[in-house]
Amino acid sequence: MLIYKFGGSSLGNAEGIRDITDIIRKAPENLVIAISALGKTTNALERVVKSYMAGDTGQAGKELETIRKFHQTIVRDLFGSAGNETGKELNSSFRNLEELIKKVPSAGYDQTYDQIVSMGELWSTSIIASWFRNQGIPAQLTDIRDYLKTDDTFRDAQVDWEVSGNLIQKYFSNPGTERLITQGFIGGTAGGLSTTLGREGSDYTAAILAYVLDAEKVVIWKNVPGVMNADPAVFPDAEKLDELSYHEALEMAYYGAKVIHPKTIKPLHNKNIPLYVKSFHSPDEPGTIIHLVDHPLDLVPVYVIKRDQILVSVEPKDYSFIVEENLGHIFSLFNKYRIRVNLIQNSAVTITVCVNQTNGHVYKVIDELKKDFEVRFNEDVELVTIRYYNREAIDKMSRNREVLLEQMSRLTAQLVLK
Repeated sequence: MLIYKFGGSSLGNAEGIRDITDIIRKAPENLVIAISALGKTTNALERVVKSYMAGDTGQAGKELETIRKFHQTIVRDLFGSAGNETGKELNSSFRNLEELIKKVPSAGYDQTYDQIVSMGELWSTSIIASWFRNQGIPAQLTDIRDYLKTDDTFRDAQVDWEVSGNLIQKYFSNPGTERLITQGFIGGTAGGLSTTLGREGSDYTAAILAYVLDAEKVVIWKNVPGVMNADPAVFPDAEKLDELSYHEALEMAYYGAKVIHPKTIKPLHNKNIPLYVKSFHSPDEPGTIIHLVDHPLDLVPVYVIKRDQILVSVEPKDYSFIVEENLGHIFSLFNKYRIRVNLIQNSAVTITVCVNQTNGHVYKVIDELKKDFEVRFNEDVELVTIRYYNREAIDKMSRNREVLLEQMSRLTAQLVLK
């Protein structure tokens, strides 16, 4: 059993879909394929949700029409016409969503988000399954929401492993020559609502399927040669890492490397299933293998940059110590608004954290903290993490920048830069 995962960056146009067709044609039997939304569809659907929940149905409708045209262009490029069965089904789905966003929202933001944003994966898999069949590849489209069951923590759903395991085993365990195509990123509640597993969650879907089905390996196909030591769009001299341990991959994912979803590693590690990251442009190249490593890794510095950060410093108004009661209160507020803390540093009277500024709830936390503490913050900063750092690497990143905070451990340096 093999699990393949294709992300949106490899499926941004019809040519990308044609490229993966040859990979699928040459793949062995017993293959399950998890697919993300096409191109930047998830980002676009997030804008639809934002406008819709803000009451701007006109803007939400414009955003949705742009998404519809993008998908119909791909259908037209693949099949020669958008008036075929695939195009008709697509238009019907978009009409249903258009009707939905004309109504007053009947649920909260997160639940509404999952019902709308999950459509991207449903559209992509419908198009790709139809295209494979058009090319003579036996393909069965499966709605993962019927098999991957989760709780109702919308936008970060937790998997019900027992129920999901039984359902997945019954359906996915023996595909034979037929390619089983399903959606990454999404799941379903017992009550039939769509859920999402967190951004970039398609990797996690692939790991869940691999764990349940005792897969031989997972292959994540990208538009880069493998796992790089830095983002090639920022660092033209970025190098491919041939091999990573599960531990190192988890560290990189935790710090924000756009390599793999952080939850992906644990299921694979638990059953010692290797993960390959390969380029769909060069499928015969070895890429990067992430597996159990029993020898030291000799790695070059690995750079991870998180932009749109805000650095928040909190101290008691009476200059008392930052004691456990204060810490508990501070972090309970971040937890209340589901804000992930990317860095922590504390002194006797001050605790400083770096969090994502794009989560607008951070300002609600700041307002609540001001009731009991003195609060200072710096907006629009960058958090730079360097694994396997050296002085040259630190100087490279901090040159001509204001360093607001610097923190180092044995293997990792973190800098907050303005």
